[in-house]
Amino acid sequence: MRWFERVAVQRRSVGLVVLALVVVTVVVVVLVRRGGPTNAVYVALGDSYTAGPLIPRQVGDDGCQRSDHNYPSLVAERTDVELVDVSCTGASTSSLAGSFDTGSSTVPAQLEALDGRAETATLITVGIGANDGQVASLALAACSQAGADDPGGAPCSTADAAAPDPLAARVDRMEEVLTDALAEIRRRAPAADVLAIGYPQVVPEDDTCRDLLPIAAGDLDWARDINQRLDDAVRAAAERAGVEFIDVWAASEGHDVCADEPWFNGAVSKPGAALAFHPFLAYQEAVADLVIAADL
Repeated sequence: MRWFERVAVQRRSVGLVVLALVVVTVVVVVLVRRGGPTNAVYVALGDSYTAGPLIPRQVGDDGCQRSDHNYPSLVAERTDVELVDVSCTGASTSSLAGSFDTGSSTVPAQLEALDGRAETATLITVGIGANDGQVASLALAACSQAGADDPGGAPCSTADAAAPDPLAARVDRMEEVLTDALAEIRRRAPAADVLAIGYPQVVPEDDTCRDLLPIAAGDLDWARDINQRLDDAVRAAAERAGVEFIDVWAASEGHDVCADEPWFNGAVSKPGAALAFHPFLAYQEAVADLVIAADL
């Protein structure tokens, strides 16, 4: 049974209890206490791939660049659940347990969204990790800048191989932190369905669109490997923490930056569409479909 179908069953059960209360008023107080919550809550935690920067309509004044058409909003609208969305552009796994400075405000730890919602939280999604150690920005934005200067070389992979803290090691550390965070979420909200949202295929397998993704030819395989390592780390963390994993990598095949029908923007931000190297609305719609279809 899919998670939102259980919500509907719960609501019908509560309705039957209320009907019984009308008939047997002497046990009203007892039955209400046993009836459980009537309003299901969906808590969305995550980074910019969840928040949806520049996708209309941007909401909130906390600097998180959150769209009311990101996948949490779409899921909530289609399943009639209350949404608590604390996803934030720039957030890393440290933003789950600690506050985060967006540049215009300091937002609380994302896990605080679970406070007081242990009984009503029906669904919790967690899409985060790519900002740990600046992995995504270094592999995409910084490497695109380096590739523009040295298109036939391999400036990023060469520098990374010589670095004392290569990106792959940073991804490995992210996996450890995320594993602990997912386990803590499970502990705080044991009745909720917890979904770890994987990362998509942003980098293509071949160099087909240097105008959108000017990574050097010799760095393309390295960048795609980092892209996949991020997804693999989220998958592994989900398995270790005992929560469900949403396979966005597989769903996004054929929709990378260079695809005919891309789900991701290239190197130049497009107001009203997407921030540079971030998802378009089509990605948010696709992930919403995956979350709703999750059979838990």
